[in-house]
Amino acid sequence: MQTDILTIIFVLVDLGLGVVIGVFLSRKLSESKINNAKIEAEKLLTDAAKEADSIRKEATIQAKDVVLEAKTDWEKEARELRREIQTHENRLQQKEENLERKLDHVEEKSEELNKREEQLRQQNDRLQKKTAQIDQLHDEQLKQLEKISGMSAEQAKQQLIDSMLSEARHDAAKSIKKIEDEALETADKKAQKIMAIAIQRYAGDFVAEKTVSVVPLPSDEMKGRIIGREGRNIRAIEAATGIDLIIDDTPEAVVISGFNPVRREVARIALERLIADGRIHPARIEELVEKAQEEVDEEIRQAGEQATFDVGVHGIHPEIIKLLGMLKYRTSYGQNVLTHSIEMAFLCGMMAAELGVNVKQAKRAALLHDIGKAVSHELEGSHAVNGGELARKYGESPKIVHAIAAHHEDEKPDSVLAILVQAADALSGARPGARRETLETYVKRLRDLEQIGTSFDGVTGCFAIQAGREIRVMVSSEKVSDDYSHVLAKDIAAKIEQEMTYPGQIRVNVIRETRAVEYAK
Repeated sequence: MQTDILTIIFVLVDLGLGVVIGVFLSRKLSESKINNAKIEAEKLLTDAAKEADSIRKEATIQAKDVVLEAKTDWEKEARELRREIQTHENRLQQKEENLERKLDHVEEKSEELNKREEQLRQQNDRLQKKTAQIDQLHDEQLKQLEKISGMSAEQAKQQLIDSMLSEARHDAAKSIKKIEDEALETADKKAQKIMAIAIQRYAGDFVAEKTVSVVPLPSDEMKGRIIGREGRNIRAIEAATGIDLIIDDTPEAVVISGFNPVRREVARIALERLIADGRIHPARIEELVEKAQEEVDEEIRQAGEQATFDVGVHGIHPEIIKLLGMLKYRTSYGQNVLTHSIEMAFLCGMMAAELGVNVKQAKRAALLHDIGKAVSHELEGSHAVNGGELARKYGESPKIVHAIAAHHEDEKPDSVLAILVQAADALSGARPGARRETLETYVKRLRDLEQIGTSFDGVTGCFAIQAGREIRVMVSSEKVSDDYSHVLAKDIAAKIEQEMTYPGQIRVNVIRETRAVEYAK
């Protein structure tokens, strides 16, 4: 029992000592951790202070660098500004020196001018004195002359002028009247004689041409083959030739229509050969059209060369010969233009021979006068002006160029050659049978001409003469003055050009006269 109690006591003692020791050890461990933490904290504060000090120093260094760089830039800009200022100052100084030199030069010139002005003033004074003396002498002489003649100087001068004017007017009027009468009589007789000789000597053929071509067919079945499946053959022909094929109810015939006669001829030849060959398809069409084009080009060249050979004109540019040959396929009111040009060349040459003008130049100008019609569908404007430009382009002389351009009054004719070409053109186009025109169309054209003439104020009558190539307009002398009669003629001509279509040209002749009537009783 006692042993158990002692055991319990020893156990309790051991437990109390363990607790005391544990508490002591725990307290010591806590103090050690606190000390370590304090040491660590102090170390962190020391490191932070060092790092802050390092950052501060680095920032200070960077700020100094920025300031230094800014200072350097400013000093550089300041040096540049000082350099520019110095340059401007140097320029200003040079300008000031130049201005000073110019001022010195101006002062010298001013002094010279002043001296010259003084000299001129002195000379002027001397001249005025001499002029006064001359005027005085002149007045004295006039007084003496007036005293001797018994009339003043103005009266004598006027009398002399009136006498001279009267004599001059009388002599001039007689001379002008005589010259005009002789010139008109001689010119009319000479012109009539020359034209009569030319017409009598020349007898040209006339060929009527049509504006469409008709190709005969062996049968109406051929129309379907020409059209082709879904129209491909006719489209191929029209595309290759640039003309229109008219296939209608006309039995065994196809009509070829196109504004270009050369293309129409190419299409006619190609279509005839296609019909004869029987193989009608797009590839064959293109082949035959190309061959027909080559053939027509060769015919054009040969026609142009033959025309120059017939007329006797040589040395013409090949391009002009080509244009001349193309006129074989052009017509004007049914008259073949190439035939018309050849006829004109002979007529113009004959008239030139009668007048003693260069015959070769006359034939050349007449033969080439209508070459502008070969390209009239390609160029705008008058065929006469276009022909003149083409002739100039291909090296024709200025005389030939002017005669071509002036043959329809697009330019004012200023040479005998140009007048001859105009006259030959009128003769060739106006002779009987040269150009076709139905009687109804002819009468209507004359009626339209007279109506246009009478549509203007002040016109009392209008008459179309010379087969419609001239209209004579009679005007009232009270309503139309001499000056306005020229304006009226131009207005009538302009209205005719705008409203009518006619061959050649139409002359507008405005006649104004004043009649004085009195009766002797």
